[in-house]
Amino acid sequence: MLQPHPDVCCPFGTLDGLDSDDIRTTAYEIFFTSCRSSPGFGGRNAIQFYSTDGENGSGSPSSLTPTSRFKRVVGLKMLRRSLSSSSSSSSRRTNSNPGITRKPRRPLTSAEIMREQMKVSEASDNRLRKTLMRTLVGQMGRRAETIILPLELLRHLKPTEFNDSNEYHIWQKRQLKILEVGLLLHPSKPLDGTNNFAMCLVDIIRSSIHKPIDTGKNSETMRTICNCVVSLAWTTDFCHWADGFPFNAHLYVSLLRSIFDLKDETCVLDEVDELLELMKKTWTTLGFNKPMHDLCFTWVLFQQYVMTGQVETDLLSASLTMLTEVANDSKKVDREAVYVEMLSVVLTSMTVWCEKRLMDYHGSFSEVGVMEHILPLVFSATRILEEDVPGVRGDIAADSEGNKVDQYTRSSLKNAFSKMVENGINVISRKMSFQQVCETLVRLAQETEELAYKEKGSFSMVLKKWHPISAGVAAVTLHSCYGALLKQFLTCNSDITNEMLTVLQRADKLEKALVNMVVEDSVECEDGGKTVVKEMVLYEVDSIIVKFLGQSIIGRLKRIKVILHKAKETETWNPKSKSEPYSQSAVELLKQTRELVVSFFDIPITIPEDLVHEFVDGIEKILQDYATFVASCGSKQNYIPTLPPLTRCSRDSKFIKLWKKATPCAVAGLSPYHVGLEEEGNNPRPSTSRGTQRLYIRLNTLHYIILQLTSLDKCLYYSSSKTQKTHISHAHFVHTRAEIMGATQHVCEVAAYRLIFLDSNPVLYGSLYEGHVVNARISPALRVLKQNLTLLSAIVTERAQPLAIKQVMKASFEAFLMVLIAGGSTRSFTRTDHEMIQDDLKQLKSLFGEMEALDVVEKEAETIQGVVDLMAKSTEQLVEDFTQVACEASGMGVGSGSGQTLPMPPTTGRWSSSDPNTILRVLCHRKDRVANLFLKTTFHLAKRA
Repeated sequence: MLQPHPDVCCPFGTLDGLDSDDIRTTAYEIFFTSCRSSPGFGGRNAIQFYSTDGENGSGSPSSLTPTSRFKRVVGLKMLRRSLSSSSSSSSRRTNSNPGITRKPRRPLTSAEIMREQMKVSEASDNRLRKTLMRTLVGQMGRRAETIILPLELLRHLKPTEFNDSNEYHIWQKRQLKILEVGLLLHPSKPLDGTNNFAMCLVDIIRSSIHKPIDTGKNSETMRTICNCVVSLAWTTDFCHWADGFPFNAHLYVSLLRSIFDLKDETCVLDEVDELLELMKKTWTTLGFNKPMHDLCFTWVLFQQYVMTGQVETDLLSASLTMLTEVANDSKKVDREAVYVEMLSVVLTSMTVWCEKRLMDYHGSFSEVGVMEHILPLVFSATRILEEDVPGVRGDIAADSEGNKVDQYTRSSLKNAFSKMVENGINVISRKMSFQQVCETLVRLAQETEELAYKEKGSFSMVLKKWHPISAGVAAVTLHSCYGALLKQFLTCNSDITNEMLTVLQRADKLEKALVNMVVEDSVECEDGGKTVVKEMVLYEVDSIIVKFLGQSIIGRLKRIKVILHKAKETETWNPKSKSEPYSQSAVELLKQTRELVVSFFDIPITIPEDLVHEFVDGIEKILQDYATFVASCGSKQNYIPTLPPLTRCSRDSKFIKLWKKATPCAVAGLSPYHVGLEEEGNNPRPSTSRGTQRLYIRLNTLHYIILQLTSLDKCLYYSSSKTQKTHISHAHFVHTRAEIMGATQHVCEVAAYRLIFLDSNPVLYGSLYEGHVVNARISPALRVLKQNLTLLSAIVTERAQPLAIKQVMKASFEAFLMVLIAGGSTRSFTRTDHEMIQDDLKQLKSLFGEMEALDVVEKEAETIQGVVDLMAKSTEQLVEDFTQVACEASGMGVGSGSGQTLPMPPTTGRWSSSDPNTILRVLCHRKDRVANLFLKTTFHLAKRA
């Protein structure tokens, strides 16, 4: 038996739980039941078919060989032998012993032919006959469509009539599955979801999976099955059990497939007329009519052509002839909804298969003649779908036949060219030498030209019936294919050599041959083939040569890269002078880039736009690389001190006690550095280190590049206007600007944090509020910070100053905040210190308020203000606030029992007045008995060392 072809899908889908053998057996049972009164099926006179060699039961001459009107109409050849002759020949071979007298075999009846064709065993056939005899006792006039055959088989056949219980169980499950598919899964009339008969039948079918059900005469289960099946199948005037779509279509297609000779499945039996006439008797049971028959028969002939290896074009021709009948049927006004659905799925399946082959007809069809059948078949099927199936027009493009052929030609030629490139000696790989690649391209150009001429003399002769310039379209397609390969080759090479010139000259010859083919094929076109010719993007070999000369300019980009590489090795970030406060490597880099742009457009030719973009992209990448180099100055995290461990605040550390004894009371709390500042008066020196000043030069360098990019944009515009047909727009270096802005932000941050946490550490984080708040106020630090800001303004260019100062402000605020909550063992605070700290914060904000908008300063100081507000609260209130937020953060709930331990809040670094870790740090720095006791009993924190 033929297996389903992987590329041709059954339009009717699959039937769950039924394979092709089950469907074929059931189809035969329906066929036999429908034909039971016909000769050969139980009628009085059997229809007999005779062999061509005169060896049949009655010695009839060969003139009685059956002929087929159907085969003549659709153009199928006669086999000139009947099935009975095959049986006779087989008998003659079996009884070849001359001593044995062979009894002539009688001719086969139509029932026997169908049984053999549908591969039904004699045992199954005998059981079917017995069932029909038992069913029709006393009612021989009963119509076949009123017989629910699976039900009758279940009622009348017993396990004893099978070889074993397993065979009977398999047979019984098939009959029940047929009832399920016909009545429940695919009924002709939709079922109500709450139908009790359907639910009952489903339960019985499921119970039969593991063991057979009792079908005896007194079986309650069998009575229930009968009741359910009859209730579901019968309407007022008709019995519906096998006429639901697609169940009925599967059954009828299985019948139609029996017309093919089992010995040569590309051939149709000569007895096809009689067999088809008998199949009509199943129509009433299956709910079929002539249009449905024509449609299924068209599909069966087409499917057989595909499944037998596409070797017998007569089958394809016969399918096309039947499609004419389908076209007539589809125009009728009284079409059933089921027929329209069948029409859609069958023709769609056929067109999908055909179009897939036509999109690669060079690889699909070895003979041109097949195209003469395939093309009208797909066009006819598409036309029927578009005109006679509602809703299909929106899914299938309403292209003309010429446009379809155009698509097939282009697709197939592309596939043929790809295979030509991939096969044999035309394979181009990276391991090949430059000379080998050139030789391959020359050879491929020759083969491409030969393929074009072959196409014109073969397939195009057929295709031009639907598309007058199909050969021209083929030439255009091959021109494009080779052009893409040529372009790829040229992209990988930049030097003109003799081998490359040979490739270009052979490509030019190929192009002229293809253009000439297009012109010759377009003579009879209305527009003279202008539309097709316009598609050809000419290779322009002369321009390519000039282009390669111009590409040598791209090599100058390497000179800029050399400057970049040198800068990375030697740049010290020292400015040349106050008037040029940026790196000299940036000056040299931008100077060379400008000269390169000017020289790039000095060649008096129109440079392709894609090459211009490639050139500008190269410059952008170099500038972006340089910006990344400028920004490679570490991270602000490198300068932020590590948070000290949480400890309890000592009421008076030993260090402070010794300091008080050793110094007068007037300077009891001053650190040595603060003492020195007081002695210097109001003229502190700026503490900006050389490393920080070099970061300022990096910042200036980035702003210098941004200013030069605008000048470079204008240079590109005016230089290109001398030679280009269209001006180059100003929209270059967008990504470079974005990269530089990001680098600027990073350098500002690093410079600010270095200035505050490294350079200004002695007067800010390192000494602010050490010992006692009253003796270590912020005023000295503010004077130094102001001097540092003055120096920053003197070094950093004016446009870069706002961002730099803002980052210094953020770093200063962060340092002030860390003094309050992470100041280490040398700092402690009382509630009474709050007013002095608040005043210091006000002075710090005032310093930056002179350079920044007040709202910006206030927003940046929100976190510090929140912590300062915490310091104003009583210790008891702080403990209460901390307990509440810590419980809420851990999910314990404020009302948790006293037995639970208060959790230690994690350090997230997101400081705020509502952060439990922030409140805890304020408590750790609070110098009083309540805080000390709370921290000791709750977290067992040790006192500061």
